[in-house]
Amino acid sequence: MSETANTQAETGKKGKMSARELTTLGLLTGVLLLMSVTPLGYFHTFGLDISLMMVPVAIGAMLMGPKAGAWLGLIFGATSFYQAVTGSSAFSTMLFNINPIYAFLLCIPTRVLMGFLTGVIFKAAQKVDKKKTVCYFVGGFFAAFLNTLFFMGVLLICYWNTEFIQGINETLGGLNPLMFVVAFVGVNGALEMPSSCIVGGIVSKAVNRALYTKKEA
Repeated sequence: MSETANTQAETGKKGKMSARELTTLGLLTGVLLLMSVTPLGYFHTFGLDISLMMVPVAIGAMLMGPKAGAWLGLIFGATSFYQAVTGSSAFSTMLFNINPIYAFLLCIPTRVLMGFLTGVIFKAAQKVDKKKTVCYFVGGFFAAFLNTLFFMGVLLICYWNTEFIQGINETLGGLNPLMFVVAFVGVNGALEMPSSCIVGGIVSKAVNRALYTKKEA
């Protein structure tokens, strides 16, 4: 008996999701909702919240493809916007109070795009990764990287000239936009990217082996 990797990212061409895929997608959606009300999902700080919400998004995008990644990104973004509306996150709530439309754009489309592109990048990496191992860690890393890139990009475009962001920038020494991103992300990026890379990579590889591996005679 030999085992051949048969990830859903490869079989998603059929167009319809299988019962196994729907179950997996439902479980990951539930995980995101559960994480959103615990410090594991959002660890609130005086600046950006430290979050591992992109990990389930990455797992779904790698196992089931870009569309599943986009759906899970939507759930991630919706929980983030909910926190901004309800005051659960001081930073996000301040941005919402300044401009709720910009806050919506900051929270939701960025996460949908992150989830979708994580699936696209994983499929591309999978084609060149003969051992089908490194590609999972690549996908996990890019989920966190793209989340930070899109969030900070929209933050600068929409909020850079506001008194709130300029006040934060003054405390950092009056930096240019690029250096502001580097300084402001700081600890968040140092924690989120390695965590998403390692946890997302290990879990996705393990789940793929357990659920999406086809045995051949």
